Amino acid sequence: MKIQIICVGKLKEGYLRELMDTYAKEIKKKYSFEVIELADEQTPDHAGEKENMKIKELEGKRILAKIPEESLIVALCIEGTPLSSESFVKKWTQWKRQSIPCVTFIIGGSLGLSKQVVSRSNLKLSFSQMTFPHQLMRVILTEQLSRL
Repeated sequence: MKIQIICVGKLKEGYLRELMDTYAKEIKKKYSFEVIELADEQTPDHAGEKENMKIKELEGKRILAKIPEESLIVALCIEGTPLSSESFVKKWTQWKRQSIPCVTFIIGGSLGLSKQVVSRSNLKLSFSQMTFPHQLMRVILTEQLSRL
């Protein structure tokens, strides 16, 4: 099984990259693992709702273009279903039994995910009702994946 994370923006902080590398090594012991970083759109200060929607749509098109056809898609979004670590492992075990070839996790940019990306996902997953920086969310997700 392949694990793929598609995310908007790059990790700039060295300490976050080090954590990602540590968790990625653990994941790669059991699974094929890939992180695809996509360019984020510049959001002007005091951008309106219409401009924000346009930015999310542009980022969403880039995301959708990178998703493998056979992949199960998990969108990380605040309105998603919260799962405990134990429930996440059960869900993962179910996907393995179904012989899902690839699971793609999607982390949007600072404005979130486009409606097109969210509607294409098989699971909308929430790690918390709180909002986290998308760079930090990447580390949190990777840590959880290293437990599988």
